[in-house]
Amino acid sequence: MPDSGLVEEPARDPVAEAAGRRPDRPALIAGDTVLTWSELDKRVSLAAHWTAARTAPGDRIALVLGNTVDFAVAWFGVLRAGRVAVPLNPGYTAGEIDHAVTDSGAVLIIGEPAGPPRLRLVTVSRVPLEIEAGDGILPEVGAGDLAVLLYTSGTSGRPKGAMLTHAALAANHDQLDRIEPPVVGPDDVVLLAVPFFHAYGLNTGLGTVAWHGATGVLAERFDPAATLKLITRHGITVTVGVPGMYQAWIAEPDAGEALEGLRTAVCGAAPLEPGIATRFRQLTGTSILIGYGLTEAAPVLTTTAVSHRDKVGSIGRPLPGVELLLRDSAGAALWRDGTVSPDADRAGPDVDVAGSDGTDPGEIVVRGANLFAGYWPAGHGGPGPDGWWPTGDVAYADGDGDLVLVDRIGELILVNGFNVYPAEIERVLDGHSRVAAAAVVGVPDPETGQRPHAFVVPAGDPAPGVAELQVWCAARLARFKLPSIELVTELPRSAIGKVRKGELR
Repeated sequence: MPDSGLVEEPARDPVAEAAGRRPDRPALIAGDTVLTWSELDKRVSLAAHWTAARTAPGDRIALVLGNTVDFAVAWFGVLRAGRVAVPLNPGYTAGEIDHAVTDSGAVLIIGEPAGPPRLRLVTVSRVPLEIEAGDGILPEVGAGDLAVLLYTSGTSGRPKGAMLTHAALAANHDQLDRIEPPVVGPDDVVLLAVPFFHAYGLNTGLGTVAWHGATGVLAERFDPAATLKLITRHGITVTVGVPGMYQAWIAEPDAGEALEGLRTAVCGAAPLEPGIATRFRQLTGTSILIGYGLTEAAPVLTTTAVSHRDKVGSIGRPLPGVELLLRDSAGAALWRDGTVSPDADRAGPDVDVAGSDGTDPGEIVVRGANLFAGYWPAGHGGPGPDGWWPTGDVAYADGDGDLVLVDRIGELILVNGFNVYPAEIERVLDGHSRVAAAAVVGVPDPETGQRPHAFVVPAGDPAPGVAELQVWCAARLARFKLPSIELVTELPRSAIGKVRKGELR
């Protein structure tokens, strides 16, 4: 093939850039350990050379570490070496580790899995920081090169590896940086408590700190009282969190005092109850910024930071540089980038969602430079030739033009042919003052095809019974949406707080 003369753009190296701009600024704080950007950059270089000496460009390397300095050094070192990182949950079983390692073809494991993998691979607990002179020649890394495989849990079947390039990771930061006022800046101190094996903790958390040359305070395990002490001790100004974190914080007696210095509070990964957001604002004077995204989008797609920062119940609007449309089951666009389609009143299916005063609900379809390159290894399931990618999530635009997330397409329950969205029933149940949590799934029904079934964690004294909750729902839901109810002590959740509905089914 003749040379086109085009030179691929090099990948950004945020740690090297931060070290160049702010060498003496604290980069990471973990317990009593404080690393400046210059010190972190040196460790990353050592890690990159050590990795390059033992692997080939493009090799996959599994990282089975918590939110530690060792993870950060290994992660940025693998990227600098032109290898592909495969971050995995340290709490995975041996079988789960084996699946991801086998599927990705990883040649090296860095970390100490809870269940030792059965595969015969080289495993080290951390990247050694002592190397021989000239150990490992570093290649030129292109922006289009694969950077990371992130294994998504999915709604069924085995997890799949989403392929994200260096360019996709960087693009999401570029998009977030176009928001005014800025969500995160170089002088911020950011709490990093969301697990790094998740796209949200990895790129929105750790990646954002490096991108801005800010300071990250690591919390390997989330404990509400302990993290509030970290916030006070280190003058943390930004929290990157999930709903369970904010719910736990506002229940602590000294939460208001500890959180009063926050400039930005970000919440993602799962829906946030409006009551939690309201209480947090009352305690701190700061509104929680709600974000929506997916692993495949590196991960942020929309946020209330670009619409109404004080608004609850919405996921905001698309980031600058992200195109988004809602489409019906026939593929027609109902809404796009804030504009209601002239055919919206007749284009959509018969969908009944309480409170919709904008367009009909439709699947969220997105396009942007932050999207993944498909699933490992062949790139199937990625954006189409025109760059658009269907998320599988359903939303509608309210009267202000803000998006309201409804549910996953795969979660849709068909009762006698009528659409029932579990999230709507869950919101009703969560609105009961003595319900701690609720999750709704569809179950087979001989008469209606399917029916909604709710798992409810009761609270209070006395705790509500099934009959009381059924009366509560009957006053707020159409008859065909009424769920059968089962009381449980807890709901199965992932490491970032999402309910594992597959286990409930």
